[in-house]
Amino acid sequence: MKKPVIHFENFTFKYDSQKEPTIHDINLTIYEGEKVLIVGPSGSGKSTLGHCLNGLIPFSFKGDIKGSLTVKRQETKDLNIFSLSKMVGTVLQDPDGQFIGLTVGEDIAFALENDATTKEVMHEKVIDISKLVKMEEYLDASVHALSGGQRQRVALGGVLVEQVDILLFDEPLANLDPATGRHAISLIDELQQALNCTVVIIEHRLEDVLDQDVDRIIVMDKGRIVSDTTPNELLASDILEKSFIREPLYITALKYANCELTPTKELEHIEKLKVDTYKAPLQHWYEYATFEKHIQDRSPVLEVKDVTFSYGDKVPTLKNISFTIQKGEMISIVGKNGAGKSTLSKLICGFERDHRGNVVFEGKDITNDTIRERAEKIGMVMQNPNHMISKHMIFDEVALGLVMRGYPEKEIKKRVEKTLQICGLYPYRNWPISALSFGQRKRVTIASILVLNPEVIILDEPTAGQDFYHYTQIMEFLVELNKQGITIIMVTHDMHLMLEYTPRSIVLADGELLADDASVNVLSDEELVEAANLKQTSLFELARRADIDEPTEFVARFISFDKEVRKIGNRNVSVH
Repeated sequence: MKKPVIHFENFTFKYDSQKEPTIHDINLTIYEGEKVLIVGPSGSGKSTLGHCLNGLIPFSFKGDIKGSLTVKRQETKDLNIFSLSKMVGTVLQDPDGQFIGLTVGEDIAFALENDATTKEVMHEKVIDISKLVKMEEYLDASVHALSGGQRQRVALGGVLVEQVDILLFDEPLANLDPATGRHAISLIDELQQALNCTVVIIEHRLEDVLDQDVDRIIVMDKGRIVSDTTPNELLASDILEKSFIREPLYITALKYANCELTPTKELEHIEKLKVDTYKAPLQHWYEYATFEKHIQDRSPVLEVKDVTFSYGDKVPTLKNISFTIQKGEMISIVGKNGAGKSTLSKLICGFERDHRGNVVFEGKDITNDTIRERAEKIGMVMQNPNHMISKHMIFDEVALGLVMRGYPEKEIKKRVEKTLQICGLYPYRNWPISALSFGQRKRVTIASILVLNPEVIILDEPTAGQDFYHYTQIMEFLVELNKQGITIIMVTHDMHLMLEYTPRSIVLADGELLADDASVNVLSDEELVEAANLKQTSLFELARRADIDEPTEFVARFISFDKEVRKIGNRNVSVH
């Protein structure tokens, strides 16, 4: 019988800065060798639960504790962060936040140096751990020169060198492209089996984590555990939908086709799913789920012509890139980490210069325009709103661009208030930004660009780290802006966003343009998906296994149907 390694008993925690507890009456036991996934909407308390496990609560984040939490039968509040770190190794969402050494080898060795390990033993252990995380060929490389997936492996190596029994992953997929995320989940699985350790994963991307087996899924909502069960039992229920957590897309498709979902059908992964009994209802749904396609005539707004760019004398980051974006389009730029997506965005906005080729806006060459001149036409919103915000108050932040351009006070007030109304922020216009949620701050940064009346907005990972509820809010807000004629370009790793909201996608890999095509066509091309580190949608696999004649058309119909259903707000709508 497996021993419990983590045990919450009637556990409640309230931060000193808050009036009400963040987590309430938690009763949870995790056993040695288990892999447990914790999901929940933003503010559900899942991150707080993780902080309790690794000692950040109560030793860094102060507050009131009621009840008991033991790790390996020791009460955590009687320990300290150092002793807990010997039992619970944490891999953060942003690996850069936990790097100490300058090279891969130095970073993995840091904990051993702290323990005064001899040089011979240290060298041997670093070699062993680097092999375990598949980074043995990069020991002398700078950690900051690595890809997102490689940086995460190094961070993991720095934790494993401590020989911990429990591994805690805090949103390990947040900054990774789909294929790299898949490799990360596979690596976690391999390590767990090799080390027989206990793994706890906190993550929004449920379907991606379920690419490998998980023993249990803990669902949190409003600070409480609302479900603690197996993946099969959870996916057969309506708990995810009620808690605003995105379920796997193939599960949603099965529900739309009125298929009866039971745990015995092995629902937790598309490749294990017993599709045979679902073929008839899926084919019937496909036959009748049709929607009219609207084709609009548009004129070009932005043209990139034969652009090549490199940082210094290095290998070009972008190589002969050409494409045209039409006025009023909503389009994705996708590709692997390091493909050149962010560089391309900066180049369009003028943040990077000295490139070959031209950038044309509404027929006028703007290659030599300044950043300020381009900002009148093209706005860019960064992934992290905190990297853009410089004022304390919402009104002042949104007004800043107009103030810098010398607009009269009356005009500034009028334009800012109008923009805040469009962005749903008007009731908070006199609030400090510190009082806002992450999603609301994201809206503030969008408003600060929108107030300048740009015709094109570029957004870098607009939904990164957002739960399904806030993801939907942000995306529907962007759809409304798009309907007003603003062209929207999104740099994203989110394949569902790409499919659902952007009919067309530009695909980059290693600085080259691999494709410029309909999003459903991109994700239906297996060679392209592999070359660009994308991930083929589970809807395509479901259609293929259900013997649908045109899997790509099945995906397109699902996206249209899903939009209509969520617009109506009734998941029980039927095509019958």
